[in-house]
Amino acid sequence: MGAAAASSLARPAIALGEAKVVIIGGGPAGATAAVQLKRASPKLEITLIETKSKYTSCFFSNPYIGGLVAWGDITHSYAGLASLGIKLIHDAATSVDTHRKLVSFKSKKEIPYDRLVVAPGIDFKWDAIQDYSEDAAEIMPHAWKGGQQLSLLRKKLEKMEDGGTVVIAAPPVPYRCPPGPYERACVIANYLKTHKPKSKVVILDAKMTFSKQAVFVEGFEKYYKDRIELHLSNDIDDHSIARVDTRTGEVTTKAGMSVKAAVANIIPPQTAGLIAVQSGLADNGWCPVKPENFASTLAEHVYVLGDAAIATDMPKSAFSAHSQALVVAADILADLNQKPRETGTYRNTCWSIIAPGDSVKIGADYAPGELPGGKAGLIPSGAFVSKPGESAEVRNATYDEAFTWYPTLITQVFNKTMKFAGNSEAAPVESEQKSP
Repeated sequence: MGAAAASSLARPAIALGEAKVVIIGGGPAGATAAVQLKRASPKLEITLIETKSKYTSCFFSNPYIGGLVAWGDITHSYAGLASLGIKLIHDAATSVDTHRKLVSFKSKKEIPYDRLVVAPGIDFKWDAIQDYSEDAAEIMPHAWKGGQQLSLLRKKLEKMEDGGTVVIAAPPVPYRCPPGPYERACVIANYLKTHKPKSKVVILDAKMTFSKQAVFVEGFEKYYKDRIELHLSNDIDDHSIARVDTRTGEVTTKAGMSVKAAVANIIPPQTAGLIAVQSGLADNGWCPVKPENFASTLAEHVYVLGDAAIATDMPKSAFSAHSQALVVAADILADLNQKPRETGTYRNTCWSIIAPGDSVKIGADYAPGELPGGKAGLIPSGAFVSKPGESAEVRNATYDEAFTWYPTLITQVFNKTMKFAGNSEAAPVESEQKSP
């Protein structure tokens, strides 16, 4: 960096309202960072870039797919951010020039930044499964991003004839929301029990172990015996997906097992959001960051957080993303004000629904430290996880926690008051409108 540029960034930018912070991605990471920065320094110029004018959350979408909450419960506007004076650009960022500090758009427009926050979520390795593509996902939805994919999967479940098989293909690690495929199996199986009792769920998994495995397996046996069929990969039988056939509904594993799906939920292997990869912020598909503040290790004055970042043992979850954004906002404020920058500490908790009134959870605190081999990373402490055999009272309390956490988080992320509208009948799927 030249002397002139360094001098420019050394001025008390926040006090003068001259610093420009640009944030790519309007999910729990990006929106949290925007709100926290603007509240702390109203004169700071904050621009949030997000393609959609409304955000439908992937987190807590499984209860929607299973008919436990309404579409409106998981869809939120950015009006609360606009009311704080945050600039909103509903467009796709196509590239970042980290040397010139410019973000470019499909429209050929450019905007400058002093600090950049990149929170693009995930994208998919479309070439990992033969014949699976963005077009194929319209027939065999992944439903692993917020938006119409979620509605598509639920509609397919509603239209499926009784006796049909639902196939869920769980991806290899790392991926967004480690317990998510198994919670999804539970809420779908719960729906089938009432509405399509002759149907079943088949899980084809690219792994031998998964998050909260003991309590999920207990729940499968307790509530969904003969309704959820779990196939884990091992040295002999690799149940990761080799190919799909959207015409016949067949899903075939690398071991040669073939299942004919009436509804196929194919969750492909994942990578950091495309803008991060294209902008040179990723290494082998994910973005390396400094554990103390989630600053990119590959570009100066850039932060990467949420699902796109390499956070070592910290899971890719909405709770994690929100926690990371709080640290990033504090770090940017300290940096621009030339004040001491404190090392961040983080937290994650993840709830999963086993059945109505029965939820489980996992979580830990995280702090920067040295990993085996001497590399820097995030070290967990105070870890906890639900255990098999817990009482109905404990599980019901955990269920209530989940339904309290979600509106609390939404209130913080989107600067709005949120309450659940009710079950699926409060907003029928057929009445949903597509987000832009």
